[in-house]
Amino acid sequence: MRHIKDHKTGYLFDPWGPMGPKRRNLLEHSWAGVFREYLFNELPVEKIAKRLHPSWGRPSKELYAVLGTLVLQQLHNLSDREVVSTLAFDTRWHYALDITGGSDGETTMAERTLREYRKMVMDEKLDGYLFETLTDTLMKAFEVDTSKQRLDSTHVRSNMRRLGRIGLFAATIRKFLVNLKRRHRKVFDAHIPEELASRYLKKEGGCFSQVKPSEARKTLHKVSDDLFSLIETFRSHHEVCRLNSFHLMERLLKEQCTISDGNDGDTKVTVKPPKEVPADSLQNPSDPDATYDGYKGQGYQVQLMETFRPDEHPDRTKPNLITHVEVQPAHESDTEALIPALQKTQHRGCAPGELEADASYGSDENVQAAAALGVEVIAPVLGKKASKVGLERFCFRKHGGVRACPLGHKPYENKRTKTGRFVARFSLKHCQDCPLLAQCPVHCGTQGAYLRYTAKQVRLAHRRAFEETDVFRDRYRWRAGIEGTGSHLKSDTGVDRLRVRGMPAVRFCVTLKALGLNILRATSARNARMRAASALAHGILSKFIAFFWPRDCFRTVSRTMSEPFVQFGLSKSICQRLAA
Repeated sequence: MRHIKDHKTGYLFDPWGPMGPKRRNLLEHSWAGVFREYLFNELPVEKIAKRLHPSWGRPSKELYAVLGTLVLQQLHNLSDREVVSTLAFDTRWHYALDITGGSDGETTMAERTLREYRKMVMDEKLDGYLFETLTDTLMKAFEVDTSKQRLDSTHVRSNMRRLGRIGLFAATIRKFLVNLKRRHRKVFDAHIPEELASRYLKKEGGCFSQVKPSEARKTLHKVSDDLFSLIETFRSHHEVCRLNSFHLMERLLKEQCTISDGNDGDTKVTVKPPKEVPADSLQNPSDPDATYDGYKGQGYQVQLMETFRPDEHPDRTKPNLITHVEVQPAHESDTEALIPALQKTQHRGCAPGELEADASYGSDENVQAAAALGVEVIAPVLGKKASKVGLERFCFRKHGGVRACPLGHKPYENKRTKTGRFVARFSLKHCQDCPLLAQCPVHCGTQGAYLRYTAKQVRLAHRRAFEETDVFRDRYRWRAGIEGTGSHLKSDTGVDRLRVRGMPAVRFCVTLKALGLNILRATSARNARMRAASALAHGILSKFIAFFWPRDCFRTVSRTMSEPFVQFGLSKSICQRLAA
């Protein structure tokens, strides 16, 4: 049965009134004040409520408190056991979640209950909806300017062990044998030799825990033969074939080995060289969704896009917020992440007008597609110039033909081939005598000197020329700030090494941790607003007193009594300056 409290109607008596003013002030200036004021009532409880009957069954936990607990758990990087303890005793959590009573029903939650509701949120894919809804609320509340944003990716790891190839084979086989023994004990006893079982199920670290380098090749061939033998043994057993661990063995064999017929007619299993193993191959049987990146290693990658203000002294009252977060397998290229990010933010109404990213995002196709969406991409071009005199030094017509070379010579002919390439023919005499011929992309032939190019090459050449200007350097230097965001996300919310495995769980944790970082940034901005408002109020009040109260009288009172400091809410330093 659904249990949803009305948190939008105010209280007749403030339940936090008995709290002292200093403690209340600390609450208001913490993340709890931001969460309670801006986000708590925006939690999409109706998405979870539809899975619960409105009147039948035992009452559920209060749904606002449940969703808020899931967000705060990722914000503070707490385990389920730590969440249960914190929810029971931490006043900040009670204030943020509007828990006004002290009963066990309000302040306690079992670990199993927490897991069940987390599974509901993952099944409904509410993590992305939570991030987008609450982030949009913060952007509106703090009037965040989204016209300038920056994009980058960072690497994260799930809760899995980093395995070598021998360890990967051994762990996959061990996982299958454990599942087979647990679910089909009779089949296990009938088909698995004792020697094979003891080799892989040995508890004292296993026989592959300390393999000498000189024996690594021999051991690798041994475990690959065992893998192939197990697959062939149970291929016709329908119940065993349905095991997930059996499918992992088949995947591992396909990705890591080559099957061929030997000279004697037997099947030969050959382990592939490391370069031939695909990047999306199995890295650990405990997390089949994790893949491999040659630069960053095993795990996942996270695409982050955030707002920024190009100002040496930015306004602290307006935070930089993450507007887009997407979890991908580690092997996927950053090139494919730019346009989906722009489309999603455009759908929410927070798309940038200018986006800064590194060279991996700045392909010509991405720049053209982003321009069609009304976004200017500021990113370097991958690769180097083909020649010192580039196409940017030639003059071109609107349709793409060459108007003149760098020295002002006009071509005799401009044409476009069926493949879309442009060809400009210059005078052979002029080009042979040109001092720039050795550095020029023009090639001399028998009938003339030819310049062959595409429209894409011209665009890239002009972009490379723009990279050499001070204007580009001044605009692009702000991209480096996204590196600090990735670092803060890892250090402040613990996204570097997660407690979960699998793409759905990793996506849930990373997305809500990004939301948690936005909450922390909004808290800093809110505190800056409070300090600015307090300073303004003190300044106005001090001028008012100085104008209406004679200086001599104020000097006498301020030197002899301490009461005015409290009565007028002025600090002692302000009163001393007025009395001077």
